[in-house]
Amino acid sequence: MVTVVIILLLYGLLATCALQPADTNVRKTYEYMSQLRPLGLAFAEYFKNATLESLGVSDSRLASAEDMSCSAELAELGNGLSSRQTWALRMIDSWGSLPNGLLTGNSIELGNFDECLSINQVTGGQRIAGKYCFLLANSVRIATCFPASCSSTQMEPFVEQLMALINLNSSSVDMRISEASCQTSEVQPWDGLTIFTIVILSLMAVFVASATIFDYFLCAEPTTVPALVKAFSARANSRALFRIAPNKSNPHVIGCLHGIRCMTLFWVIYSHEFIFSLTSPNLNTIDLYYWAAKPLSSVVLHGYFAVDSFFVLGGLLVSMIALRSMEKTGGRLNPVLMYLHRILRILPVVAIAILIYTKMMTVVSGGPMFKHGYHGMEYCENGWLWTLLFIQNYAVFQCLDHTWYLAVDMQLFIISPILLIALYKWGKKAAAGIAVLVVLLSGCLFATQMVNHYSMLIKNNDGDDEVANKKLYLATHTHAAPWLIGFLFGYFLYTNREKKFQLSRPTVWIGWLLSLALLFTSIFALYPASMWNAPPLSTLEESLYYTLTRLAWPLAICWIIFACMQGYGGLANSFLSTPLWQPLSRLSYSVYIWHMFVQEVNSRNVRTNTYFSNYFVMQRFFYDLGFTVLMSYISYLIIEAPLCGFDGLLRRQKIPSATLQANIMSNDNNLENRERDDLNAPERNPINISEVHK
Repeated sequence: MVTVVIILLLYGLLATCALQPADTNVRKTYEYMSQLRPLGLAFAEYFKNATLESLGVSDSRLASAEDMSCSAELAELGNGLSSRQTWALRMIDSWGSLPNGLLTGNSIELGNFDECLSINQVTGGQRIAGKYCFLLANSVRIATCFPASCSSTQMEPFVEQLMALINLNSSSVDMRISEASCQTSEVQPWDGLTIFTIVILSLMAVFVASATIFDYFLCAEPTTVPALVKAFSARANSRALFRIAPNKSNPHVIGCLHGIRCMTLFWVIYSHEFIFSLTSPNLNTIDLYYWAAKPLSSVVLHGYFAVDSFFVLGGLLVSMIALRSMEKTGGRLNPVLMYLHRILRILPVVAIAILIYTKMMTVVSGGPMFKHGYHGMEYCENGWLWTLLFIQNYAVFQCLDHTWYLAVDMQLFIISPILLIALYKWGKKAAAGIAVLVVLLSGCLFATQMVNHYSMLIKNNDGDDEVANKKLYLATHTHAAPWLIGFLFGYFLYTNREKKFQLSRPTVWIGWLLSLALLFTSIFALYPASMWNAPPLSTLEESLYYTLTRLAWPLAICWIIFACMQGYGGLANSFLSTPLWQPLSRLSYSVYIWHMFVQEVNSRNVRTNTYFSNYFVMQRFFYDLGFTVLMSYISYLIIEAPLCGFDGLLRRQKIPSATLQANIMSNDNNLENRERDDLNAPERNPINISEVHK
């Protein structure tokens, strides 16, 4: 949001709080706006006998070419209305009016966007096209439509007449037509970077199509497919993607991680769905105020715990797999190769995502809410380098909000060789030192919140939430504790990999009850205090909650994994370890990268007002998830899988096979058996290369 503490959601809820039914400003705005006649008719009447004076030009000698063109087109519009020509009537018909539900938070009236832009009429020697803009009246936005040659400045006399009509002065209501919101049917020419993006994607698609055709028609058996062709073949990569392997086929695979990964990803996407609901033109935005005080909202507002789940799994896989690899190689570790392999696996997809987010959003879609494309487009244009360097979590503005997770994960991954060597050499002593580090980092987080009096509750916001977000959420050290707990748990699993723990039934029940208590307490503990009329918590209470839950959540996740591995998972293990999770789990990195692209496109593509409710958000969640999986599958075939396969070819040529098999990053680079990598290779794990929330 930013994703982080679902920061945009918090912003939106704060804005919604200002629109409570009792708010006198809302009632006053309603009283003002209700005095307006249908705006389209008022516009037609004002310009029915259009002259330069109608545009505010008192002396024709001072008129510019733009003024003359606008005046001529308005005159033709007046003639068209008088003679009841369809194109002229459509221009007036496409205007918005007083928004329905203004008192329930609706501040947008979209009119008819496509009707306005479809106007393209030649009359009286003039080619008249429609121009769609928003009339802004304080926070209210109403669609307007007038000839494309006219600017918002030339419409100022009309706006002044509207203000005079309801006896307003400029200090009470800011009413104007926003030129920045204006759109016409004219297609902007593609710039060089847009063309470059299309060419790159087209070339990758051609390579994949060619390899697939070669694979299908010229290779009778999968074993006869050349390695280079297999790396790019959609057939081979799809076979590996959708292949379901029994969990017992590889004793080193932790089956429940597939389910945990997918369920966590669903949580992330569902939470983000609420954020984009805020940007929609809801008829009942005010209901968000009441929704925030309901129990279900805690699941969304505390969606950041999903990130901690990813960090736990990421740290676990790095330590467990690396230590296993070091054991086979006599303690040798190649950090440079680790870093290079990780970068090759995740950087190209992020780079393509930046290009598509900034250059392809308006190419693939459009609408009244889509004027400026992706909401972070400007930040991507000016700060894309920070994202590619994986330090965007410390940048002033973030390109691709949700990629902050990649930065934190990469920074933690960079320091992992130091910790791995220490664990391999000093074992439990090093583990004790890491545990002390976890305590120190937790103390740092606690002190930061206490000293600065930061609050994570919406109602306690004092305008400093962005600073608090950066210090409490985006900073790498604030997420190091969950990652290190997972790292230590991976060391525990490594040292006890052949051991079967015999636990009594009461012990198992106590473990599950404690873990569930920690999970539900983390999510719902603040619910009573989050009620709008509840007394505020002290800074000490909030700091203790925020610090301790950063420890409680990862410990609960570790128990779930341990119980499932040891045969004490019961129904939970049956659900999380089902092989049906495997295809989506392998695709989850692409799903994570692209889900916000799909959500924003669908959110901004609306032509009519929407309605906010838990049911409709759930409906949009499944709708967007379906499109996201489809887009992710295509992205996987033409970007992620070919690059992963090509990287495997290079490594197979440069590294002896024995070393390759023992390498931390992959147990098997054969595309047919890539499912083994998914839980044994950190770079193939969305937990390490994809986030969860704004």
